[in-house]
Amino acid sequence: MTETPFFSIIVVCYNAGEELHKTIKSILEQTFSSFEIIVKDAGSTDGSTDGLSGDDRIRMFCTPDTGIYDAMNQATSYVEGDYVLFLNCGDYFYDTKVLEKMHRAIVGSEGHSIYYGNIFERKTGNLVQSNPKLDAFGCYRNVPCHQCCFYPKEWIKPGELSVRGREYPFSVQYRVRADYEHFLWCFFAQKVNTVYVPITVCSYEGGGFSETPENRKCSAKEHKQITKQYMSASMRFRYRAVLILTLAPLRTRMAQSRHFSAMYQSLKKRFYRG
Repeated sequence: MTETPFFSIIVVCYNAGEELHKTIKSILEQTFSSFEIIVKDAGSTDGSTDGLSGDDRIRMFCTPDTGIYDAMNQATSYVEGDYVLFLNCGDYFYDTKVLEKMHRAIVGSEGHSIYYGNIFERKTGNLVQSNPKLDAFGCYRNVPCHQCCFYPKEWIKPGELSVRGREYPFSVQYRVRADYEHFLWCFFAQKVNTVYVPITVCSYEGGGFSETPENRKCSAKEHKQITKQYMSASMRFRYRAVLILTLAPLRTRMAQSRHFSAMYQSLKKRFYRG
């Protein structure tokens, strides 16, 4: 690739099988062509990375890592594009025009913001609406998943992050929520602007690493640790109270249910519009 790409799409993998090729295929089919794909492999032995070197938009690096966030950190060192997206194996772009639409939104605004959209969750068969206007309470509840967030390079690449006192974007001390901590660091500590783009970015597999019963417990623990770093005790108390009063656990179960997810997402979309 001779020109600097506009987008860098990072895919980390280890023995991902056919899912890796499906993810790569969804990127290569994009109508907007100014992108690079960075494949960070941990040493797959299943042959899944064979045949990926035939396209000059794909750069593959094979190094050991200690887990998904370490792999993502390593991959950021190779970023050349202006905006960075992390797309997991098994997740695909929702349609062929995602990068075209996102590029149009970015160049039509002030830039240097985190741009994000919606996801389609294949587990429930429904569109998951992102919060179109993030504030502190929105960040406490949750943030857009990394599969639909486009970060400016300066908030991802280690060499550019170092001037802001951070070696890598993701703190590997967190097993499940390192991407959440990084988002809050950008939002609260660095005051990075966030821009919602009303498109569906990703077809998300669902039911992955962070959604096992064990990791849900870990996620709740890490959420407390991370929000304590960026929010005052009074803020956290107030936000917890609101979630309890608005039946957040029940709403979470509805969102994860194939039977009730569509109704819940429809109500959430109306609420955001209001």
